[in-house]
Amino acid sequence: MSPFTPYRRLFALPGTRAFTLGNLVARLPMGMFSVSAVIMIAGARGSYALAGAVTATGLATTAVVAPWTARLVDRYGQAEVAVPATAFALLGGTGLVACVRLGAPDWTLFAAYAATATTPNTGGMSRARWAHLLEGDAAALHTANSFEQAVDELCFMLGPVLAAFLCTALSPEAGMLVGSALLMTGVLLFAAQRSTQPPLRPAATSGSPVLAPGMPPLLLSFLATGAVFGAMEVATIAFADERGHKSAAGVVLALQAAGSCVAGLLFGVVKRGGASDTGASAARRFAVCVGAMAVLLTLPLLAVRLTGSLPVLAGALLVAGMATAPTMVTGMTLVQRRTPEGRLNEGMTLAVTGLLGGIAGGSAAGGWMVEHVSPAAGYTVPVAAATTALAIAALSAGRGTGTGADAGMGAGAAECGERHVERVPANTP
Repeated sequence: MSPFTPYRRLFALPGTRAFTLGNLVARLPMGMFSVSAVIMIAGARGSYALAGAVTATGLATTAVVAPWTARLVDRYGQAEVAVPATAFALLGGTGLVACVRLGAPDWTLFAAYAATATTPNTGGMSRARWAHLLEGDAAALHTANSFEQAVDELCFMLGPVLAAFLCTALSPEAGMLVGSALLMTGVLLFAAQRSTQPPLRPAATSGSPVLAPGMPPLLLSFLATGAVFGAMEVATIAFADERGHKSAAGVVLALQAAGSCVAGLLFGVVKRGGASDTGASAARRFAVCVGAMAVLLTLPLLAVRLTGSLPVLAGALLVAGMATAPTMVTGMTLVQRRTPEGRLNEGMTLAVTGLLGGIAGGSAAGGWMVEHVSPAAGYTVPVAAATTALAIAALSAGRGTGTGADAGMGAGAAECGERHVERVPANTP
């Protein structure tokens, strides 16, 4: 039997290929928007500071708005909310292009890009469909979650490259416009697949998922993990620039995503779940994955400290990236387990929001280290962030979070491993 037979079984299910294709088209632009906005604004206004401030504002607005959009998706349905929310977000994206093109005042750029915050969490909606279709099948759901993480990595590997190509080869506005067209097309294709859409269920609790048992430390772990990604990007760009190869930074960072993508696909064929896969074992597995990430992140630091070689750094990032997907897959599984019934998309969006907040903070901390110490010193920030995430995950697992806590969320919150018996129907430019 081929090791990838589990993936073939996933896509043998009716409707799965169609919604996956639409979701893939919708998710590719997620890696395009920030890069496109920075290139477009910096080129027109001559200020990277302004470009960075605009994208940071969009990120902060998304952190506030995205959970509310996700709550509407849970309450009214994916197709009913995702399409108008995307259309409104694209008004902001095209408005940003118009403001830049027409030389509008700087404040209009902030207002326009903030409007893109209504973009729905397409990755979360896709995972919710798998949870609905595979309810009760722990092994298949583990494979589906791993596939979704690999797709995330693929999109964030190809998106920036495509955006940079469009903005430089065609026009500064091309990246944003093409990304907007892809997003709307993908969401329409995805929403049209009604047969796989999770049914609406009444919420089992009025409380927010952020307050559900076991969720606060998990979201803090996602916040620290996001700081890893943000600091790593800044440090790598600065290190490549210091070596006179700034244009190679994208390729070097793409190798990190490639390592994670491959690891995610391989992780998906490892058998997980079953009756013995308790909440405590899942929490311990998450701590082990975070620990592996923390250890492997010392490789880029050693590469720049000991060799100062960009190719060696690229190899180190490729290896270090292999811990990312298992960590994210296991973390998202815990989010799915601990989210109250009827609020899955909101819970998963909170996790993504935590990552985005961490990325912003990690970028700031990494930038400070790069500017005030050295680009090589910037790689200490990801190590510190991963170590923090490990401490949080280990303490949470040690306290037994995920055992009784998982079972105590109400009638819909029972043990599931990765089965989602407590499953509830459910990554933002």
